Amino acid sequence: MTEPHDIPRPAEDRPLRVETHGLDVITDGERKGVPRGLFWPWFGANVSVLGLSYGAFALGFRISFWQALAAGAAGIVFSFLLCGFVAVAGKRGSAPTMVLGRAAYGVRGNRMPSVVSWLLTVGWETVLVALASMATATVFGRLGWGGGTGTKVAALVLVGALTVAGGVLGFDLIMRLQTVITVVTGVLTVVYVGLVADHVHWGTVSALPAGSAQEFIGALVFMMTGFGLGWVNAAADYSRYLPRRSSGRAVIGWTTFGASLAPLLLLVFGLLLAGSSAGLGEAVAADPIGALTTLLPTWFLVPFAVVAVLGLVGGAVLDIYSSGLALLAAGLRIPRPLAALVDGVLMIAGSVYIVFFADDFLGPFTGFLTTLGVPIAAWCGIVLGDLLLRRRDYDEQDLYRPDGRYGDVPPGPLLLTLAATALGWGLVTNTSARLLDWQGYLLGPLGLGGRSGPWAYANLGVLAALALGFLGTLATARGRVRAQEAEPSRAEVSAV
Repeated sequence: MTEPHDIPRPAEDRPLRVETHGLDVITDGERKGVPRGLFWPWFGANVSVLGLSYGAFALGFRISFWQALAAGAAGIVFSFLLCGFVAVAGKRGSAPTMVLGRAAYGVRGNRMPSVVSWLLTVGWETVLVALASMATATVFGRLGWGGGTGTKVAALVLVGALTVAGGVLGFDLIMRLQTVITVVTGVLTVVYVGLVADHVHWGTVSALPAGSAQEFIGALVFMMTGFGLGWVNAAADYSRYLPRRSSGRAVIGWTTFGASLAPLLLLVFGLLLAGSSAGLGEAVAADPIGALTTLLPTWFLVPFAVVAVLGLVGGAVLDIYSSGLALLAAGLRIPRPLAALVDGVLMIAGSVYIVFFADDFLGPFTGFLTTLGVPIAAWCGIVLGDLLLRRRDYDEQDLYRPDGRYGDVPPGPLLLTLAATALGWGLVTNTSARLLDWQGYLLGPLGLGGRSGPWAYANLGVLAALALGFLGTLATARGRVRAQEAEPSRAEVSAV
């Protein structure tokens, strides 16, 4: 018989209130649920119809349908598998992701990756809110209800308010909201697929020519940065609420399955749609969500707006919750709800720029993913390497003490992060911003053809940073981890 505490979602009779937890440890009495409950927030955050647009993004690397499908599937599953491994740290440590990173980086040394994490999550929530606002305006325009500046402003205010409210109220609201988003968005997305299925022309799709190995790798890395690598820095924020006895394999499995399922299904259909129409692929690059409405009958435009907005809000809410935690981990001493509110203000400002002033979406979006994807990949490799070396759960008290076992500012992990980031940025290119045209400085010296050669857009730097961070940690941190775990905990000392 299922006990009340085994229900994977918060109980319906639990009063909804603002979550007061910030960077503090979740006590055993507050832990609840089972690993399968992780399916809801991860599926709800990734069921957005934006997944359809990734089909056009992948084919933009000039590869065939089968190459794009292989690159997309591998990139999605592998990157979310990384999230699953990071989520195990939440179960073992009871603290937010960017606090658990202190075990590898030290208490204050961890502030550097926390700032990068904060930038990434604020950037993602900004992108999602802007896309939701643009999609709403496009739908209203097709219906003849406006669609101009006034509609965009109203949509931005509404979507922004929903996102900020979710971030401020916190965990319980997010878990309830994601369940609703999962059901509503899932059903309406299936209807969308049925309505536009006649726009798929397999003969055209199957005739797409194959691309080079470099183009395939570029699409693979783009999928990794667009999906799981955008979440690894928040992957333990929800698993920290699970009881300690929860299965680590189940945490990995449900996180990976919940996060990957919707993107995989949406990617396949997105590839079929974009491969059937070159014009659609070009339109998606300018307005990733709104372009999808051109295939719909008028009567389904309002339901489509609902599915688009809910899916994007689902991802943005998780981002703003985690960005607030990252801001606190970076050293800002304010309550978590206020940190989420601060991020919400920045999110609205960035969304205003994208919606009203930016001429192109895909170029800056790609540059954003690759530029921040490199240091996040380095951080992910280091944290996973550190986690693999550990045989015991984290000492939760020492995660907050600069004079504890994890240290204050150990130089090794910071130097490794800088080295991996320097290597990574030298192997990626960014043509969307002049301030970043220095990237790719290693492509020439390493014989990869320079910034205009065949490897210029393969974005090998993300993979290189991940590998160097992981292998470098395994090679250099074993003694440090063993020494940390040999120290008795405060509880053990008190007992003696």
